[in-house]
Amino acid sequence: MFIANPIYDVVFKYLMEDKEVAILLISEILSENVVDLEFKPQESIGEIRDPHIFTIYRMDFSAKIQLPNQQFKQVLIEIQKAKFHTDIMRFRNYLGMQYSNKENAVLEQNKGKEIRHALPIHSIYFLGHRLENIEAPIVQVKRAYWDGTTGEPISAREEFIESLTHDSIVIQIPQLRKEMRTDLERLLSVFDQSYVVSHDKHVLDIDDEQIPEKFRKVVRRLIKANSEEQVRQNMNVEDEYLEDLQAQERQLLKAKEEAAEAKRQAEQERQRAEEEKKRNEQLMELLKKHGIDPKE
Repeated sequence: MFIANPIYDVVFKYLMEDKEVAILLISEILSENVVDLEFKPQESIGEIRDPHIFTIYRMDFSAKIQLPNQQFKQVLIEIQKAKFHTDIMRFRNYLGMQYSNKENAVLEQNKGKEIRHALPIHSIYFLGHRLENIEAPIVQVKRAYWDGTTGEPISAREEFIESLTHDSIVIQIPQLRKEMRTDLERLLSVFDQSYVVSHDKHVLDIDDEQIPEKFRKVVRRLIKANSEEQVRQNMNVEDEYLEDLQAQERQLLKAKEEAAEAKRQAEQERQRAEEEKKRNEQLMELLKKHGIDPKE
């Protein structure tokens, strides 16, 4: 089954713009029952492009989640997708923007007063590169409360803590395995780059029989993306951009290596000059000691 490669920003965006597909994907990743998604304004959905280092694509959603007790909670879902090794500070800066954005809150009436409550944040990171120390394809980071004195777990939740901390899920696309053990791994197999067809890296050839029926909407959306001429053209544009970016990276790396080599050679020359100076001083001291005028 041929599908468009969702590692491309244009395909990922096409996939997530389908509300049913986005709800399905996010629900499975978070292990939560997402019943509704509100796409953030278009100006909040965009790209961060550094001309020398990397590309990050981000999307934000306000999600309504049904809890086991049939109550609901509202959370902010932040998805970031990066192709290359990234600068952690850029992720932190964007998180800071989300925490400080007054729009990321809900208003409630309490005794005739309007109170603003900050939305909890859930971060999902799709990485096109491997982490340094963790091989697991899906890494879940979940908060837990403990009594600092007794070490006992605390089941209650506080708005103060929920508003200032957040859960995260990191998906390492290069670590996805063909030996799929969970429904989530089966769903994420549509990102597995080992399925890239030999003659066209824009396309993955997946075994759709391995994907549960409940996820077929995701597959159908990617099949449709593969047939969209504009999507394929935009993938070509993205390839060209990335090739330029990688060429700039190579030039920057070469310039850094040349600068480092020049600095190393300058340091060696400085050390040789100091050693020569020290030897001359020692020689003059020796001549003086034996009553010989160094100037003669």
